[in-house]
Amino acid sequence: MTDVSLGMPRLPAPDYPADVRARLEADACEVIARYPDSRSALLPLLHLVQSEEGHVTRTGMRFCADVLGLTTAEVTAVATFYTMYRRKPSGDYQVGVCTNTLCAVMGGDAIFDELKQHLGVGNDETTDDGKVTLEHIECNAACDFAPVVMVNWEFFDNQTPESAKRLVDDLRAGRAVEPTRGAPICTFKETARILAGFPDEREGAVEAGGAAGPASLIGLRLAKGEALPARVVHPRGEAPTGEAPQDESPAEHLSSHDAPQQTSASDPDHPAGPTAEEGE
Repeated sequence: MTDVSLGMPRLPAPDYPADVRARLEADACEVIARYPDSRSALLPLLHLVQSEEGHVTRTGMRFCADVLGLTTAEVTAVATFYTMYRRKPSGDYQVGVCTNTLCAVMGGDAIFDELKQHLGVGNDETTDDGKVTLEHIECNAACDFAPVVMVNWEFFDNQTPESAKRLVDDLRAGRAVEPTRGAPICTFKETARILAGFPDEREGAVEAGGAAGPASLIGLRLAKGEALPARVVHPRGEAPTGEAPQDESPAEHLSSHDAPQQTSASDPDHPAGPTAEEGE
């Protein structure tokens, strides 16, 4: 193998220390046993080696190739295709800002720009203290809670630049943060091990997991032939056009890091409400 940048032969990846390899092999055997075809275990095994060093190293890819009987080229092709596998050292917390269409127009672009300045990093870069890696991410199917920020793949909904800056400050300071839904935040290495298929053994973590709110489930219920509920709780508590406001109090944000205001205010170029023409 040749290092293209230097025009020199590239040395084979070093192996893990014996004790580390033995531990990973035991875990790998447990993962592989779940699949009728061993090569189907490659995705969880990449998460497993990522949980060891916080990113997928050449040593990790060599390990996956060895235990699955694949070539390192086959493993590399998969590891470089999926964005959830990090290819370089990164932070304890992967902070992803959705900049896909709806989140972007609802303020995601503004949040991402503010966080870059606030943290002093660019896309896919890590703060000097090694705590936070910032990246823009694609749609995570939570458009009714836009704009969305994710920390190690847990949701923080209805964000603004201010709430997002408070979130990353708390992460860097070691203060507890609570996602809108899903399990409590853990480090990226711990998240990778869970994604490899091993149980989250933190007390209360499994019970804390959950799906999105009512608005995200309406399509699923309709597809299953179920009738719509008598009352739909809208993400920000507003009544749909043409409906009178309900007597019940509006839905509350479940996370202390959710924005306490309508997300249109997070985008300075986005009007606070419909124009007279739009309201007619």
